[in-house]
Amino acid sequence: MGRVLENLEPKEVFRFFEELSEIPRPSYHEKAVSDYLVAFAKERGLEYYQDELWNVIMIKEASEGYEDQEPVILQGHMDMVCEKLPGVEKDMEKEGLDLEVDGDFVRAKGTTLGGDDGIAVAYALALLDSDTLKHPRLEFVCTVSEEVGMEGAQVIDCSMLKGRRLLNMDSEEEGTVLASCAGGGCAEVKLAVERKACSWEKVQVHVHGLVGGHSGVEINKGRAASQELMGRILRGAKKATDLRLVAFENGTKDNAISREGRLVLAVEDKAAFLAALERIETEVRAEYIVVDGDIHFDTEEIALPAGVPDTAAPLSEASTKTVITLLTSLPQGVQRMSDNVEGLVETSLNWGVATLSEKELVMRAAVRSSVKTAKASLCEKISWIAAENGASYRISGEYPAWEWVRESKLREKMSAIYREMFGKELQIEAIHAGVECGLLAEKIEHMDAISMGPDIFDIHTPGERLSISSTKRMYDLIVKIIETKD
Repeated sequence: MGRVLENLEPKEVFRFFEELSEIPRPSYHEKAVSDYLVAFAKERGLEYYQDELWNVIMIKEASEGYEDQEPVILQGHMDMVCEKLPGVEKDMEKEGLDLEVDGDFVRAKGTTLGGDDGIAVAYALALLDSDTLKHPRLEFVCTVSEEVGMEGAQVIDCSMLKGRRLLNMDSEEEGTVLASCAGGGCAEVKLAVERKACSWEKVQVHVHGLVGGHSGVEINKGRAASQELMGRILRGAKKATDLRLVAFENGTKDNAISREGRLVLAVEDKAAFLAALERIETEVRAEYIVVDGDIHFDTEEIALPAGVPDTAAPLSEASTKTVITLLTSLPQGVQRMSDNVEGLVETSLNWGVATLSEKELVMRAAVRSSVKTAKASLCEKISWIAAENGASYRISGEYPAWEWVRESKLREKMSAIYREMFGKELQIEAIHAGVECGLLAEKIEHMDAISMGPDIFDIHTPGERLSISSTKRMYDLIVKIIETKD
């Protein structure tokens, strides 16, 4: 049976992309794909390093005539965000993706595609595999757990690298390269709760149909977040009837704008609650009709999440009130726009995950800012709100901002080549999202870096799609950059 992508160009890139797609690779489950990379290096006699976290570095010495050229570091990450549509039964920790070609796009049926950042790995493997490419020393740095706090990049040993020019391939817009990014981390708030028996009727609400998206790149698009909507449901419905929270679950990734969540409530007056729910849904749909027009609040058969036994009593009145207060008080979304770069978000946070067990509510958010003090201030605000409501706070997985380098030979070279190849100017931008360049810059002295990639749309969602034609153009650009001598 032929491969799905075998007729796409560049063949070598899509061949490796399809092989990668057959290997499950969610964050914290990268051993199989890491071993695949090591096997690739062994088969080709490349120098390689694999650490205890499964980060991999491969090195290919310069081809004849390029020994005096500056080495080039190729960089990407091997893990992917695993999201799927409701009803899709695929176990993304154990099963590969089901690829399909739709016009100019490659998709995965019912799930995220992993173009972020499988395309970087496929690009690098195609370059390292080539017998015809003329190149300086190539050093491929492939990290793990990028999507959950860049944990691989935080600990990877780069001492064997000789290059100072780094081509990060973890961007998703052709014709635009990044030269700076925000720093961030994962904020976590935990609240101990008490439960108290209550005879009121229970009802479950499923909030779904939201677009979601990347909590950095798409946080400024005004899309709804299911956790914020569930807080609104609780506030609004409580004005119509008394209620107690039984179960609460939201999202799966702190760096993805949450697309769905579930509430189980004990309500004093079910009819009044349902009337309030209908009214709130109508209001929300009208408010978000342009940017998030398919929001639904459905009542369904009650199914308590893991960690909440069927016999669990509702939260007490006090605990229910505290949860509602936290959902109301904790900020969500864009906090400040940049004064220096037009249209750039400076500071934001996204509450992407929440779980309520029998005894504890846990909420996690991705915090981002290109200004160190602004990030610290936002974290302080979260900590204050948590403490005033009897909750604990901590931040983990912090990573630094990638600061703008005023003079960049790599940017100049890439801009000139792009202009020559495509007849237009390359756009140089900063981004409100984490890129591993910030961490690597702390390890590689005097690093000159850019981040680029082909067009990928709706990353971190099941609607993710990779442009075939853009993939080829950007690969041709990378080849030209590598082969062009200084």
